[in-house]
Amino acid sequence: MKGHSPTLDTILMVEKTLLEFGEYPTKKALRENLPKQIEYPTFNRVLDYLEASGKIMYNGRSIIYTYVNNEKLQNLISRGTIIKRQE
Repeated sequence: MKGHSPTLDTILMVEKTLLEFGEYPTKKALRENLPKQIEYPTFNRVLDYLEASGKIMYNGRSIIYTYVNNEKLQNLISRGTIIKRQE
């Protein structure tokens, strides 16, 4: 896959865009909102990296930024219920 390796600047650009909005309904919507256009294979590699590193979740439709800086995620966690395990 030579030629489609994202640079650190590209990864950070995608991550910053995700952080600003927290969630995108589609990959296309995210890609269109990037400040600079990147090739689709490179874009997919960035998303694969962010998912593997635990920074995003992608369910085939929407992309959600899950890293600690996501205010929406923190709100959901704070409203959640704690379930204690029985040992």
